[in-house]
Amino acid sequence: MPNFLIEFFYVLALSKKTQWALILGVVLHFAITLLGEHMVANFELQGSMKALEEVFANKFLRKYDKIALFTLASFWVLAIKFYIKDKKRLGQ
Repeated sequence: MPNFLIEFFYVLALSKKTQWALILGVVLHFAITLLGEHMVANFELQGSMKALEEVFANKFLRKYDKIALFTLASFWVLAIKFYIKDKKRLGQ
């Protein structure tokens, strides 16, 4: 195995902040996605707006997906920052 992979896994194994950032990013991504699907599943319009129900539901789902993706990306950026910080700390 190349040295950079060994170093990567070594720093990742010792960096609790990086591990938590990665785990929270994935968990919150799935939680927000499931919350959005749950909220939209019971969405119902009455009367003449009934035809637009599916359009609004899809629009709300896209918003939840964007929020979930932003959350995942921001936690990954945080994990990268923690990794770089811990790599410098463990290297010296």
